[in-house]
Amino acid sequence: MSSENVYRPAGFEEMIEELGRRARALVLSGERRILGLTGPPGSGKSTVGDALATELGSVATVVGMDGFHLANEELRRLARDDRKGAPDTFDVDGYRALLGRLRTQVAETIYAPRFDRNLEESVASSVAIFRTTPLVVTEGNYLLLDEGGWENIRPILDEVWYLDVPEGLRANRLIERQRGHGKTLDDATRWTEQVDLPNSGFSTAARDTADLIVEVPSRDTTDESGHMEHSGA
Repeated sequence: MSSENVYRPAGFEEMIEELGRRARALVLSGERRILGLTGPPGSGKSTVGDALATELGSVATVVGMDGFHLANEELRRLARDDRKGAPDTFDVDGYRALLGRLRTQVAETIYAPRFDRNLEESVASSVAIFRTTPLVVTEGNYLLLDEGGWENIRPILDEVWYLDVPEGLRANRLIERQRGHGKTLDDATRWTEQVDLPNSGFSTAARDTADLIVEVPSRDTTDESGHMEHSGA
């Protein structure tokens, strides 16, 4: 990975302005483009995605990979509920199918699911993507994974940007996230160490295959821990 593909912003607002400029450049042709934001759990994908959507306004709509979490009931049936967020706990084929429809959208409106952090479940038809919207931003952990069906995702995306955050900071965010779900400090730490951080390896291993690596600057701790993506994102 050459240094020109690594972006080191001085601050968060500067980063969003620059990423907004790059995103607008993607859609200069007027054709539908799909931009991926990826990185390990706790890297700030939802935070950056939401901020980028605000910066871009009507130019972009955000579609999260988390909307394709398997339902908790199905995870229990498969005995995978104790590692929710791993690559095989998502409907990757459903996610690929949606991205394919968005790639060549003909219908005036396509609806995507959204993951509800309070319910800990996906809610169908929650995000409307209009045919006239030039950019779809999709964010998730496994956009660059090359196995388990995930290898079919990258070819649909025009670019993928990797959000790079030190593991120590990510671990602290993940623990706070789990505590926000009602877990004790011990249980939150255990989940982070046994589930979230091991899942991080799938993302970090593919870091250098991204089109752009963004070294995300730290923000206020309260803001980050209160507005981070679900542990599977």
